Amino acid sequence: MPVVTLQTPGCRVTLTSERLRIEGPESNPTPQCTEIPLEEIERLVLGEKIQITSPALRELLRRGVPVCLFDGRSQLLGSFEPCGPAHAAARLRQYRAVTDPAFALAAARRLVESKIANGRRLLQRLEANHPRLDAADLTRMTALQTEAGCVKGLDELRGVEGAAANLFYQLWAAFLPADFPFERRSRRPPHNAVNACLSYIATLLYGECLSACHAAGLDPGLGCLHAVEDGRWALPLDLMEPFRPVLVESLTLRLFAWRVLTGEQFEQRDGGVFLNTEGRRRLWEHYEQRLNREFFSEHAGCRTTLRTRIAQSPVHFKTCLEQPELFSPFRLN
Repeated sequence: MPVVTLQTPGCRVTLTSERLRIEGPESNPTPQCTEIPLEEIERLVLGEKIQITSPALRELLRRGVPVCLFDGRSQLLGSFEPCGPAHAAARLRQYRAVTDPAFALAAARRLVESKIANGRRLLQRLEANHPRLDAADLTRMTALQTEAGCVKGLDELRGVEGAAANLFYQLWAAFLPADFPFERRSRRPPHNAVNACLSYIATLLYGECLSACHAAGLDPGLGCLHAVEDGRWALPLDLMEPFRPVLVESLTLRLFAWRVLTGEQFEQRDGGVFLNTEGRRRLWEHYEQRLNREFFSEHAGCRTTLRTRIAQSPVHFKTCLEQPELFSPFRLN
């Protein structure tokens, strides 16, 4: 059980010897209680209405287990990260690298190329089983991937990435069930169920990448593709890009196509559409299965999991700070 996720309002997390004790809401006529050995937990994810005691939080951090907190709109509020060893030298290399225009452009190009390539590969797989696209559509994706590798500046690259994302969503939407249409990407707030699902999975992926950046000793505020600014972590946003088609869009499509999510798992509030508690529970179950499912990666040259590849992405970025030509973001087989 690498990741423990608690979303039911009113749950309480306490420490009992070497185990995490999870008590159900007192309002429940028959409150349930579960105990999980601490040694089995790699990450704890809590909704904003979950209580956790200080002793439980201290012991989790002492054991190197990050704790992530989400609000009622499925946005990441923040996380408690274990104090690791100092990485001052690595951060100095990162500061020098990301402020070097040549390095930033080279790394950002590879991220965008990988994202477009993975999106095109996902569409190819979908088309092989359910033909719905014109051959010219995938050719346009290939052309944008090639263009991303040739641009001369970051603004131009971001324009190509935006054009590729718009084209990808247009083609991807053709594979959604008819009763869950998707017209355009909307985020804050998501205006329909499909956007709510995309946003929630993207937030989970962002949290994974943020924790991985902290674990690797990098400054998550300094990236290459996303502009560095106060109020957001640019590096996790950068590193999650190649994984979006593989995890966010692929899993969203699966959840709707297989009827894991229906209209009953969503609610309208705050001017948008959001997953309810049951919807988040169902999504988390399939999210964990997808992240922990083993596969042979031609890119890595071994059997691995998406969770491992995500965790390794900032480590790989770190090793390439002085040799950007070696930077090779994740590619789908």
